[in-house]
Amino acid sequence: MSVPPDDPRFRREMASAYRSGWHFVDLATAIPHRGDSLKVTLFGEPIVVAREQDEDVRAYRCLRRPRGAPQPIRCAIRYGMIFVNLDQRDHQLIEAEAITATPRSA
Repeated sequence: MSVPPDDPRFRREMASAYRSGWHFVDLATAIPHRGDSLKVTLFGEPIVVAREQDEDVRAYRCLRRPRGAPQPIRCAIRYGMIFVNLDQRDHQLIEAEAITATPRSA
């Protein structure tokens, strides 16, 4: 699919991607087949992007610790381009805080 650069939806989505911590990696055609992968370095961090057996594209942060398992990171394909999000806040589970309230009648 070819998208003209003057398409307002395309420009709006690209602006949203750059503002929110998403970073362009490569075109989805760079890993066309199951099992294909590519390794890139973003801001000094090695990232592996792979097309899994179920045809989904997933990204992993390669840890430098000995025997460290690759850490999955958020990955999305928009307009045939692969984006990853390296923001740590997006990858941490946040536990719900207990809300305490005093009733007005007390």
